[in-house]
Amino acid sequence: MRQAHRLKRLLTGLLSVMALGSVSIHSGLPAFAETPAPPKTVESVDLDRYTGKWYEIAAMPMLFERKCVADATAEYTKLATGEISVFNSCAQANGQRQSAAGQAKVVDPKTNAKLEVSFLSLPFLGWQYWTSGDYWIIGLAPDYSTAIVGDPTRKYGWLLSRTPKLSMDTLKSLSKIIEERGYNPCDFIITPQTGGLAIKQPLCVTVNGTKKPNQQTSEPSEPAESNP
Repeated sequence: MRQAHRLKRLLTGLLSVMALGSVSIHSGLPAFAETPAPPKTVESVDLDRYTGKWYEIAAMPMLFERKCVADATAEYTKLATGEISVFNSCAQANGQRQSAAGQAKVVDPKTNAKLEVSFLSLPFLGWQYWTSGDYWIIGLAPDYSTAIVGDPTRKYGWLLSRTPKLSMDTLKSLSKIIEERGYNPCDFIITPQTGGLAIKQPLCVTVNGTKKPNQQTSEPSEPAESNP
């Protein structure tokens, strides 16, 4: 009898929890926060025009590039297979350059705006795209002079240019596009470039002096430490 009574109490409790859950669902209360839609990519990319050398003007810092202090660049070469050879490099504090070689492949052939990049190549097995990262082109100048690269989660982002220096008007326009794509321009940190900007600070501070919440900008920060 005791076991039957306990079972009855347990079932009653479970039904109560289920009823409460049903009320929450039907009352429109979300159980989880909505995931933002991925950033919009450009409509079309001519890979032959996109390849070549790019200078990193600003980027969202990444841990594995922490030794980079300035002059970060990316060089892309289109291969006969249709894939893209990637060569990233940057200057370190000791004056030497750090580099990393990789390979990218297009995953959206309709636009060529979505690629995956791998930096792991195994003997006899080639590039391991199961380790790849997303490379989405979310902004591109008509003359291919500047580009904005992101990913579906907005955890990564790069602002690239064919030259190490951009005008303030161009930086403001690019900052606006970054914001339109759902990013916070303050999360992009200026990458010092020889002949270009020299101080590492948030992009929003560079273009309009806006401070990120809880961020002090009175003192110059360390040099930038990321490259695409």
